[in-house]
Amino acid sequence: MANIVGGIATSHVPAIGRAIARNLQEDAYWKPFFDGYKPVQGWLEQARPDVVVVFYNDHGLNFFLDKMPTFSIGAAPEYRNADEGWGIPEVPPFSGDQDLSWHLIDRLIDDEFDVTTCQEMLVDHAFTLPMALCWPDQKWPVKVVPVCINTVQFPLPSAARCWKLGEAVGRAVRSWQSDARVMVLGTGGLSHQLDGERAGFINKDFDLQFMESLIHDPKWATQFSIHELVEKAGTQGVELLMWLATRAALGEQVREVHRNYHIPISNTASGLMVMEPTA
Repeated sequence: MANIVGGIATSHVPAIGRAIARNLQEDAYWKPFFDGYKPVQGWLEQARPDVVVVFYNDHGLNFFLDKMPTFSIGAAPEYRNADEGWGIPEVPPFSGDQDLSWHLIDRLIDDEFDVTTCQEMLVDHAFTLPMALCWPDQKWPVKVVPVCINTVQFPLPSAARCWKLGEAVGRAVRSWQSDARVMVLGTGGLSHQLDGERAGFINKDFDLQFMESLIHDPKWATQFSIHELVEKAGTQGVELLMWLATRAALGEQVREVHRNYHIPISNTASGLMVMEPTA
């Protein structure tokens, strides 16, 4: 059976892509952010994942407001990105693991999740930038399975529902007839709001409490409704749903390997965690 070797949760701000393209990793503004990923890259060398299941949210590159599935899974042989209007260079294509994709789709349908199956799929900065932070040379040593969660068009799935999705994905991965080493990557957040009266809103206390809860009380955030999460973390802060799904996929108990929190990056609170399952 396949083995889940760990999970990474990270922010995915578009400005990261421009900073990478301009080689600003040592710039005073960016250095505390990029330095946080050096231990992640070291951990990946030890963990040696073969496949990455990526929980992320699309921002209009693949889905738009007229067609926005709640949950969707890529089942393509390859995934590419394209110009999103942020000035982010395109990255090399990602190889899909179709066998794991179809296994996840079948198992999630069995678990009564109505997922949209995507045999063609573009992936945006929420997918590409975290991968580039993990593997800066962009010579992807892994295959990927994209799992997209709607955090854009209301109604959004609840935190409790996303937790259950993560649990189901974790069960499915562990039942996959493969000796592959699988990593889970959850991207988005943390607290931020891009528009409206609270544009620029960041809630450091909530972010830190949420990050801590993933280790010691992982279902803590599932007590909140989507509207409560928006109040606490900002309109776009609900991207923490991908963090919840990632943590749920890892199982009951985890060990924290690494954590970094830095503000501001653009107008977003940037969080980073690496976790390994222990039971």
